Amino acid sequence: MSCKVIIGTQWGDEGKAKMIDYYTRDSDIVVRYQGGANAGHTVVVKDKKYIFHLVPSGILHKDKQCVIGNGVVVDPLQLINEIESLEDEGYDVRKRVFISDAAHLILPYHKAYDEAMEEFRSKKIGTTVRGIGPSYSDKCLRIGIRAGDVFDMKRLKDKVALVLKLKNLQLERIFKKEKFSVEEIMTILKKFKKECGGMIINTQHFLHDSIKNGERILLEGAQGYALDIDHGTYPYVTSSNPTIGGALMGTGLNAFDIDQVIGIMKAYVTRVGEGPFPTEAPGEDGDRMRVNGSEFGSTTGRPRRCGWFDAPLIRETALINGLTSIAMTKLDVLSGFKKIKVAVSYTVDGKKVDYFPVNNLHKAEPVYKELEGWNTDISQCKNKSELPVNARKYIDFIESHIGVPIAIISVGPGRHSTFKNK
Repeated sequence: MSCKVIIGTQWGDEGKAKMIDYYTRDSDIVVRYQGGANAGHTVVVKDKKYIFHLVPSGILHKDKQCVIGNGVVVDPLQLINEIESLEDEGYDVRKRVFISDAAHLILPYHKAYDEAMEEFRSKKIGTTVRGIGPSYSDKCLRIGIRAGDVFDMKRLKDKVALVLKLKNLQLERIFKKEKFSVEEIMTILKKFKKECGGMIINTQHFLHDSIKNGERILLEGAQGYALDIDHGTYPYVTSSNPTIGGALMGTGLNAFDIDQVIGIMKAYVTRVGEGPFPTEAPGEDGDRMRVNGSEFGSTTGRPRRCGWFDAPLIRETALINGLTSIAMTKLDVLSGFKKIKVAVSYTVDGKKVDYFPVNNLHKAEPVYKELEGWNTDISQCKNKSELPVNARKYIDFIESHIGVPIAIISVGPGRHSTFKNK
């Protein structure tokens, strides 16, 4: 048995796509298990940048199969655009990607509602307004449209008509927005069936059969632990569970199928949008990280907030997810800093806490340890021994404070910039 789960350990944007690309080499099937087109996963191959929103990033390995699991909310038009773009690059997507018949769809009224709600709030959440939350909301209300519904168009049209009675009422009367017609929604769904109908299957059974046949599976999450709707910095969170529970629920696999849980973390921390961020580095330090790390959202283009490494956050992520190892990315971004801070604990109301105080983060003060930096370009290093002494000390210091072995180090965006920590 070999089933690995990839989990973002911070506020997303940890470099998961690059590491998924790395671990895909030893996998047969790559599965996306939650989130939607609000995620932007970037992989660089031979100096060419690929950005994925829905198709699992394992698609760049031409001998691998990919699955969009039942926990994902799928924007049909976005998916079609991604497929066509990849096909233009020579990838046979339709033969290697499968879509769960239980995956819920994002339709134009979800995006309109998402935008209207963000305007309605007195304090913004910072949503990407891609319709993610409203689609998950409809799932819970049991009025969602699922991928498999396209195989019965008459029944589907009745479902769309019912949903629009409610959505149009809300959009027109509460938010003063334009309403949608059954015909325009059905046009999208018919196109989705035509373009993607042959890819829609029962992925739960497909994955269990694959495990029985000895195939190696890699589960790919979007966002990160601190954005989890249950465990993250609520309400400034995503609408799903980018944690180990979400990996199981979003694929139909069970806990006994998993043998490795790999956390992906940056050598520093970033966050997009609103919400508390205690280790945020204001001024020159944060600006330098942003420029050095090209910290701008691949989905929204928004500049990311940047800050110092947060050890209590990673300890919390490890605790909740059962991390077995960690891959550290973007170590090269810290080159040139004379001093580098690491938060090792917090104080809340004057009392020291060693855990991540998620419900009191607005008044938490990080307790820092300061380490010596390095002024050497490390982006061409091929193993740990080539790193400067202070970079190696930084890795070892963090490893000693998070309680999980750092197995992999990445010092650049390309495939060649990743090596084992030994």
